[in-house]
Amino acid sequence: MADPRHLQLARTGADALRSLSSGLWRQRADLSRADLRGALLRGAELPFADLRGADLRWADLREADLRWADLEGADLREAQLDGVRAEGASFVDADLSGASLAGALCPLADLSGAKLAGARLVGADLSDVDLSGATFLGG
Repeated sequence: MADPRHLQLARTGADALRSLSSGLWRQRADLSRADLRGALLRGAELPFADLRGADLRWADLREADLRWADLEGADLREAQLDGVRAEGASFVDADLSGASLAGALCPLADLSGAKLAGARLVGADLSDVDLSGATFLGG
């Protein structure tokens, strides 16, 4: 379950996250199963964050730092992830249907079992990504 302090900061927006000392974010931010629909997290610093099962539909995560974050089972439908840094991130069984990942940096990410129907991947770096079991068509 999400840490209430981390959830409050995330709901406040990316500026609140950036204003924290970098020491807190060296810890693993716990936003697991958090309801962050439509959150404005552009440029948020969330490396190693626990976002398993989080509801991030319609969230603005453009240019966010999600390196090595765990987004297993997260709902990212229609989310804006353009330019996101997600090296080594886990999107196992995540729903990225209709999400925009234009220019996203995702080498070594795990997208196994992910739903990618309608996702925009133009210019995304998907080198060494695990796409086993991922689906690109709806249904």
